[in-house]
Amino acid sequence: MEIPVSGYLVHSDDSDSYHSHSLYITTWDGRPVHVHRFSGVTSYDVGHSHRYVGETEPAPSGVPHTHRYFTFTSFDDGHRHEIRGVTGPAIPLPGGGHYHEFSGVTTTSGRVPHSHRYRGRTSG
Repeated sequence: MEIPVSGYLVHSDDSDSYHSHSLYITTWDGRPVHVHRFSGVTSYDVGHSHRYVGETEPAPSGVPHTHRYFTFTSFDDGHRHEIRGVTGPAIPLPGGGHYHEFSGVTTTSGRVPHSHRYRGRTSG
């Protein structure tokens, strides 16, 4: 199955022998794509919590969808955690647009190995 995708690549200006490109998808199967911002504070465990902020992966507009997300927490108490998952389905907003709910558990890290819970809503 082939799905037409359009977008553009941006070349990195890194001066070393390795370089990277960023891919920005603008349409998926003829539909524009969009992203959502998300942020929050993890649960308080083992004497601390962490902040996090990120942007979801793109998804098509105008159809039922979810978004994948990935970020790292702030560096607190000598460590950080990874946050990743898939949002819930789109929830319509009264004035148009939508948001997504998300929740999960961070990866395990720290001097005393532990994880944190998190939950929130994406931007609309």
